[in-house]
Amino acid sequence: MKNRIALVGGGRMGGAMLRGWADLADTMDFVVFEPTPSAEIAKLIEQHAWTLNPDPKGLAPFDCVVLGIKPQHFTIVCDQIVHDLVDEQTIMVSIMAGIGTSKIAEMTHVQHVIRAMPNTPGQIGKGITAYWCVPNVPFRGQALAIKLLSPLGRVEKLQHEEQLDAVTAVSGSGPAYVFLLAEAMAAAGEAEGLERGLAERLAWQTVIGAGALLAQSGQSPQALRRAVTSPEGTTAAATEVLTEGGGIFTLVRRAIEAAVLRSRQIGK
Repeated sequence: MKNRIALVGGGRMGGAMLRGWADLADTMDFVVFEPTPSAEIAKLIEQHAWTLNPDPKGLAPFDCVVLGIKPQHFTIVCDQIVHDLVDEQTIMVSIMAGIGTSKIAEMTHVQHVIRAMPNTPGQIGKGITAYWCVPNVPFRGQALAIKLLSPLGRVEKLQHEEQLDAVTAVSGSGPAYVFLLAEAMAAAGEAEGLERGLAERLAWQTVIGAGALLAQSGQSPQALRRAVTSPEGTTAAATEVLTEGGGIFTLVRRAIEAAVLRSRQIGK
């Protein structure tokens, strides 16, 4: 018998998860609640004969309900959809930033709660997801959650729920930091006389290649950086600017702190 899975929220992050679930169609039956699905998501749902936006009344119970919504929509979605999908055995997997398991349990009337934080590279199977579950989640529930998260990439289990704020700041928001770096490199290249398209291709492929090298070399970022930094060379001149007075390390630390603080504020 197939597991019955409901995805509530098929936006950017929920859609990334849905793409990763295409290979699970033989063992799981998916129902998606998303009022404004993108053309790509609507086509994916149609291709796999999944169900989009049915009347939730009478559909319970689902084995697992995945909350892929924005935190500010949580209360109204619980009232309009979630309460009609669950029973005492349902596993609730939330990818909402900031909303704690105690509040999720209180609002959804579900006791088996798992919080997870994937990131957008999951849509091509190259993401990383960290999760934490309340102690009463049965083994089958954790196994089902891992099965749903694994198509997105690597899965890490946390020791404390409080760590999720830092996870949100480092890996959840992290792709944006990398994209920003590529954007800044391309802009700087253009300022130095490169044609815009060429500057973008150089910057983007450098980020792509550096990430692939980091993944495949087995070396630390520090070791790889030192290997490409010749004494008194061009790379050394650039990295001295980037690290002067704390430089990029201080700036990234401040950025992570700001993201952690915002995550905690959302959860209040």
